[in-house]
Amino acid sequence: MTEQRTRYTGYGIWLIIASVVGWWAAFQLTVEKIVLAENPEADLSCDVSIMLQCGKNLDSWQGSVFGFPNPIIGLTGWMAVLVMGVAVVAGIRFPRWWWGLFGLGIAGAFVFICWLMYQSIYNLHTLCPWCMVTWSVVIPTFLATLVHLLRNGTLTRSAGAQERAGRLMVWVPLATIVAYAIVIAMAQLAGLDFLGEMSGILFG
Repeated sequence: MTEQRTRYTGYGIWLIIASVVGWWAAFQLTVEKIVLAENPEADLSCDVSIMLQCGKNLDSWQGSVFGFPNPIIGLTGWMAVLVMGVAVVAGIRFPRWWWGLFGLGIAGAFVFICWLMYQSIYNLHTLCPWCMVTWSVVIPTFLATLVHLLRNGTLTRSAGAQERAGRLMVWVPLATIVAYAIVIAMAQLAGLDFLGEMSGILFG
């Protein structure tokens, strides 16, 4: 299937929007990390309550999985997404291998934030506001990219499969909402369990 500029403009615009939002969240987390490094006892602007905060996440080993703060990954990674979005809107065509590498990067980001969600909800028992902003844009970006790689011929050579994948893009928002609902349900159930454990410790 030959890529057409008008056909993929919507996807490119989404990449630009997602990258700006994601980069801003990563920037805010980086600032908070610097504040925390200068003063471990500082009250961070994102610390709303014991369960809605980013301080605990940033100060945990999960917050620096690769030996440096996770937000640095966002600062660099989202810039790549921004450049890709601008290129798609501009109608620049990329070879199949390039799209494959981009897809691997997006898939890696999705797997990473899924792991971070699990760690945050079930091990740290917190919800980091800026982390949730990142989650909220990574999920639809992954879904949209998966569909795009199907429709532009990166993942399949079948013209029929590409055509059917093209019709799936309109369902990405609904799939995203379902994913959000699953995360919210997980957080609520985990929150109830955590509150129950705390009550048992305090009053048991």
